[in-house]
Amino acid sequence: MRVLIVEDEARLARNIAKALRETASYAVDISTDGEDGRHQALSNPYDLVVLDLMLPKVGGLEILRDLRRRGNRVPVLILTARDSAQDIVQGLDTGSDDYMTKPFDMGEFLARCRALVRRTYDRPDPVVRVGELAVDISSRVVTLRGRPIPLRAMEYRLLEYLALRAGQVVSRAEILEHLYDFNAETFSNVIEVHISTLRKKLDAGSPGTLIQTIRGLGYVIRETPV
Repeated sequence: MRVLIVEDEARLARNIAKALRETASYAVDISTDGEDGRHQALSNPYDLVVLDLMLPKVGGLEILRDLRRRGNRVPVLILTARDSAQDIVQGLDTGSDDYMTKPFDMGEFLARCRALVRRTYDRPDPVVRVGELAVDISSRVVTLRGRPIPLRAMEYRLLEYLALRAGQVVSRAEILEHLYDFNAETFSNVIEVHISTLRKKLDAGSPGTLIQTIRGLGYVIRETPV
């Protein structure tokens, strides 16, 4: 999953990004002013935008209005020091999906982020199941037929994305857009390498292949291999 943080307090933005990367295994981009934040939010397919309201150049509510006016449905979590009931009502009525005030508890913030992302993919249960495969998004624990499957960070990120979109063909371009931030260095066959590693870990002793290649289109994970 890929998240955009629009926050002018650089240290706070870095701390949030670190928590999202390490705890939720998200790819994260940071913008420290509203003008750049609006451009990034409108130009990239984010799974979540964390948005401050008091920003230089362009305010958070204006960014939010622009997103919704253009039909952009990305989940937006407002994170701000403005804590009056009027501010909260205005933020929600302008189109945000959630609203948190500073100071805040990082554990609660991360849980809200995970919930918003699950809602985007219509997955209310934090444990996503594909046949005998279970991906626990809250704990990042993956099991197959009850047996834990140890995964590296990017392997988990890729499997989570495919599981959230189980039954759908996911293109290589979509994987790159949703799982890598601007600073990530990718090589030409990076997706193929991770897919190959995941298959070796998931298909050991299995009669079929959970992750299938659809030639010319991408990859799909589904309950019943064909």
